[in-house]
Amino acid sequence: MKKIFYFIVTLGMAITAQAQDTLYFYKDGVMTDKKAVLNVDSVTFSKPKPAVGDPTIDGYTYPTVTIGTQVWFAENLRTTKYSDGTAIPLVTDDTAWAANYNNSTKLPMMCWYNNDQAAYTSNKYGPLYNWYAVNPITNGGKNVCPTGWHVPTDAEWTTLSDYLGGKSVAGGKMKTTDITQWASPNTGATNSSGFSGNPGGYRYRDGSFKYIGSNGYWWSSSEYGANYAWFYYLYYYNSNLGKVNFAKSYGFSVRCL
Repeated sequence: MKKIFYFIVTLGMAITAQAQDTLYFYKDGVMTDKKAVLNVDSVTFSKPKPAVGDPTIDGYTYPTVTIGTQVWFAENLRTTKYSDGTAIPLVTDDTAWAANYNNSTKLPMMCWYNNDQAAYTSNKYGPLYNWYAVNPITNGGKNVCPTGWHVPTDAEWTTLSDYLGGKSVAGGKMKTTDITQWASPNTGATNSSGFSGNPGGYRYRDGSFKYIGSNGYWWSSSEYGANYAWFYYLYYYNSNLGKVNFAKSYGFSVRCL
């Protein structure tokens, strides 16, 4: 049976047909293989894929970490813009934030905890986004993550949890050990996964802020009905990676995958 050969082109590699019935392969002047021409249909060359560097959006480059088969951001998203450069609506007023829940306006919104961008950028907590800001259907088809990255689905979060041994222990492997961020006792925290989860708190549906330094919350892109969506959380007092659904008008942290 004749074969089609595919080759990754690199420096120092050459192919020659010294004899009409044989195909020879050389690397750095040394023959590495040979094939009978009668057994070859064609030779196809392809360039190697370029290495993927750390992702950048809104002028900031994020560290990443490989966990099992997945590559995650190793810190919370902090962008104020979508990948196309348009601004994510910043909402500081409690009444305006609450309107999404009270009036079902479903508007994309982001904020900083206690409306203090300076404090919560430097410690890598990052801003808080409502689900309408991270969902392309409600944000005008935009991506809150850098091009080629996305907000993980519920299934993708589950893949992470399963790889780390299940929800009862995964959380400890995902939490940072930084005692200046997490409240004591920060049970089970090792950050052995490199996820570097920190307790960014959340913005409640009425506009108030809660649980900074105690708990961290991250959206999934998966809905639970018309008004709720799944999210994952880490608590200071156990090693769990929790999962529940809340109203889409809450403000949570975001990780990209």
